[in-house]
Amino acid sequence: MTVGSSYITEALSNFFFEYETPRQVLVRNRRVGVVCRLIQLGVLAYIIGWVFIYEKGYQTVDIAIGSVFTKMKGVAYTDISGEERVWDVSDYVYPDQGGESFVIMTNFIITDGQTQSMCPELPDGKNTCNSDADCTKGQFKRTGNGHMTGKCVNTTNTCEIMSWCPIEDDRTIPNPPLLSVAENFTLFIKNSITFPAFGVVRSNLVEGVDQRYIKKCLYDPDEHQLCPIFRLGDIVRLSGFNFSQMAGVGGAIGILIEWECNLDLSLQRCIPKYGFHGLYGNAKEGESSQASVGYNFRTAKYYMEDKVEKRTLMKIFGIRIDIVVHGLARKFDIIPTLTAIGSGVGIFGVATVVCDLVLLNLVPKKDFYKNMKFKYTATGALLQDKPQRDKEEKKNKKKKKNNT
Repeated sequence: MTVGSSYITEALSNFFFEYETPRQVLVRNRRVGVVCRLIQLGVLAYIIGWVFIYEKGYQTVDIAIGSVFTKMKGVAYTDISGEERVWDVSDYVYPDQGGESFVIMTNFIITDGQTQSMCPELPDGKNTCNSDADCTKGQFKRTGNGHMTGKCVNTTNTCEIMSWCPIEDDRTIPNPPLLSVAENFTLFIKNSITFPAFGVVRSNLVEGVDQRYIKKCLYDPDEHQLCPIFRLGDIVRLSGFNFSQMAGVGGAIGILIEWECNLDLSLQRCIPKYGFHGLYGNAKEGESSQASVGYNFRTAKYYMEDKVEKRTLMKIFGIRIDIVVHGLARKFDIIPTLTAIGSGVGIFGVATVVCDLVLLNLVPKKDFYKNMKFKYTATGALLQDKPQRDKEEKKNKKKKKNNT
């Protein structure tokens, strides 16, 4: 048998039939001992405080799937130039499907009886002209309202256009808002969520929120946190804005329904929390500092009169409501628990690495500790076969006996 084959046989034998364990050296050094224990305490605090208590590392997580149904209630009355009118939900809510995003009209400008005809542009300083040469026929201006005919109207010093006439005049916004009573309108929100991974279904109409309670409650962050009926004025106020200001030019508000449920506890503790956030801008900023103020859009109602198509144009200023649902549920699971424990045990190795660096490089007796920790062998000693090493050991023993 050659040396090479003997070495291979021995290596395979060692691999299958021998067990190796690290060599440990007990070091009695106060400095190193204190450093080691402090690091271990820090790791232990991290595992217990951050991983398990704060991050809930022993639980698995599921994200909610939710739906929202809404319903507005309230009636408004206006008297504009002697024309009395009552406005109900069908008149001031856009759209009327009862979804999670809608607009409540609080102010408006009406332009009645518009027809497709010729008329001068609005004399607002954006489309002035001195002669017909300033009004190129067939052209449109970015700030204009229609198709220019090539004529300059001397009475207004504006270009004549083909458009829906008369042109809407929105230079003056009604103040106070025409539907300022909208502050007392109420919004009912019904929210249902499900956590598919856990098979749990919840609604914001939780235990204790029944028909009897709903008839008399209004949401209050201190006294009625679970009431699903909200006063519009309170929604605006809780978002940090002034209702009169927002109702005049419009705005946007986000209602956040947040569910954070620990399913290891009673299901009755899985309840919603409502938050209100102004999406209109910064409440502390003035209107003059904003490039675009408020929220508005236009809608028209078309009709026929004497075989002529006409329309009533409305520029609507309103409060846009966007309802966002965020749900998170946690429940104990053995797999993330074992994973968290395993990773924590692995981090304990940091203490050993740091202490070895201190012990072998910083303490006064570092050379002594190096000799205790590491065992050095001659180069190429492992290449000798076992029988040859045994012979050499026997010779060394005989020499020692003879010397004695």
